[in-house]
Amino acid sequence: MWPESQYCHCTVHTLPQRALLSPRYQVAYYLKSNGFVPMLCACDTFRAGAVEQLRVHAQSLELPLYEKGYGRDASGIATDGISHAKQMGYDCVLVDTAGRMQDNEPLMRALSKLVNLNNPDLVLFVGEALVGNEAVDQVSGFNQSLLEFSASKAGRVIDGIMLTKFDTISDKVGAALSLVYTTGKPIVFVGTGQTYLNIRNLNVEHVVKALLR
Repeated sequence: MWPESQYCHCTVHTLPQRALLSPRYQVAYYLKSNGFVPMLCACDTFRAGAVEQLRVHAQSLELPLYEKGYGRDASGIATDGISHAKQMGYDCVLVDTAGRMQDNEPLMRALSKLVNLNNPDLVLFVGEALVGNEAVDQVSGFNQSLLEFSASKAGRVIDGIMLTKFDTISDKVGAALSLVYTTGKPIVFVGTGQTYLNIRNLNVEHVVKALLR
């Protein structure tokens, strides 16, 4: 599912997460363990402590971090970070954005600006598997806002989905199927726990068996 190029830029935007370990760090670990050298870019300039938290995990994962602190435009930080990563020869950039609800207009406007200005190779939406079919409304709201606030006529929506807490829903996989059907986008990753290693590609065979039980 990862873009087949020498360099890629992935924007990870999420709902406010209640997880102890953010899925963005699991994605970073996944990339590193598959031979990539990703750079983390701290673009959550909204939440207090977000940059410091990202710095701790970057050090734990032994990955480069680009940060400019708080009070600056996240789109500009992403632009500068991507330029820096290219100069340093890193394989990809994970742009860490603030968690937000789809009906928060100021934050959705900022996200749409970041996506349109930097044109990422991959835009991932991260949500919780536990919310069930509510996730469909959440993703639809994100896409609608990204299009509505886009400076481009074509606009840009999400390219894929990561569902966290997938290990807690047992055989209740109908919401995951609804997400794929409604959006036409794949579930790229599922989170299955609270460590860096707890990230998986979706097991389609498991989903089909669960539906047929």
